[in-house]
Amino acid sequence: MDKQERLYLEGKATEIRKLALRMFAEIGKGHVGGAMSISDLLSVLYFKHLNIRPDEPRWLDRDRVVLSKGHAGPALYAALALRGYFPEEECLTLNQPGTNLPSHCDMNKTIGIDMTAGSLAQGFSASVGMAIACRLDGRDNYVYAIIGDGESQEGQIWEAGMYAANQKLSNLIAFCDNNGMQIDGMTDEINSVEPIADKWRAFRWHVLECDGHDVAAIDAAIVAAKQEKERPTMIIMKTIKGKGASFCEGTVASHSTNVNKELLDQALAALS
Repeated sequence: MDKQERLYLEGKATEIRKLALRMFAEIGKGHVGGAMSISDLLSVLYFKHLNIRPDEPRWLDRDRVVLSKGHAGPALYAALALRGYFPEEECLTLNQPGTNLPSHCDMNKTIGIDMTAGSLAQGFSASVGMAIACRLDGRDNYVYAIIGDGESQEGQIWEAGMYAANQKLSNLIAFCDNNGMQIDGMTDEINSVEPIADKWRAFRWHVLECDGHDVAAIDAAIVAAKQEKERPTMIIMKTIKGKGASFCEGTVASHSTNVNKELLDQALAALS
């Protein structure tokens, strides 16, 4: 990746963060931490790698994105709006009465959402099913799934992972947002998922690790994942919960927190 492309993708990640923060501030609260920590990934996906048509959101040959850690939906909404799926102003209706942008993603409400986010881990199982369906249909596309480290405490993650490897779903590329925190505290103190890379290798996945806030590193990992033709790939991203939200970055409290105008202005100034 050259310098110009890096700056472009870093800029888009910042735009995603700013728009998501404005969304939180409009309603006064939200799941800031997990949204901020995947903003760099969403930038690389939506502004470089995804084969999509914003003006034809149900195009059958499109790549799919499944945000299994659905509480990070506002960051995904921001990416979709910036990519042209719907007006940016619509983002400010997050969780308001009559909105098409609920806190957790709903494929029946929001243009560009490929899978509704239900209970944690259900989205990951759905992504495995999508990858199988695309292969059966002879489609040459990818399914990208995003899970969390806290979500990885769910047994359903590992059931789906075992089956995906057994089916050799090389068209499935997953990302684990490994920020070390969840709603009740530090992941290692509640129910550690480490050594998470070794666990996925034991489940016969192709495993890559990268800095989840380095757009070049994320890009390189995706490129490497696409070279794997026999196994699904898990990209474990080391991230900081709340990255870019200066008032709560790196704190457990960022998982769900209040956001007022003063905090918004503080964060936007820091991002600028």
